[in-house]
Amino acid sequence: MLTLEIPGHEPLLLDQLVLDYNGTLAADGKLLAGVAPRLETLGIRLAIHVVTADTFGQAAEQLAGLAVDVVVLPTGDQAAAKRKVVQDLGPGRVAAIGNGRNDHQMLADAALGIAVIQEEGACTQALLAADVITPTITAALDLLLHPLRLAATLRS
Repeated sequence: MLTLEIPGHEPLLLDQLVLDYNGTLAADGKLLAGVAPRLETLGIRLAIHVVTADTFGQAAEQLAGLAVDVVVLPTGDQAAAKRKVVQDLGPGRVAAIGNGRNDHQMLADAALGIAVIQEEGACTQALLAADVITPTITAALDLLLHPLRLAATLRS
């Protein structure tokens, strides 16, 4: 469980982390530097779910050895599929991180939505749905590892 105290708001009590893969955790199918150790540390306090279309077919291999649940989504309405993952976990308990058009619903529904920009860029819908925008996935994960950064960003 991760408790985030945000001045002017009710505390966020999070026990789930939902992550997009390509464009968020990975570029061109390869896990980005610095992601694995952060996921290992966060996995002690949060159940981690990676939701992906697995465009490059490498998600499971790249995430092997990490305590994450990899969910490969069927073709079709992936935005709705990602939203359903958040809804099934209980949106009030979920932090979600993504960058694409198919991430905007999960970002909006999660108790904490974080959009990342990185090399692939970010869809405007994802940015508008997020509570926080970061330049990189490591910066986004560090917000969860160092909650006072979030408090400074989201305080009223």
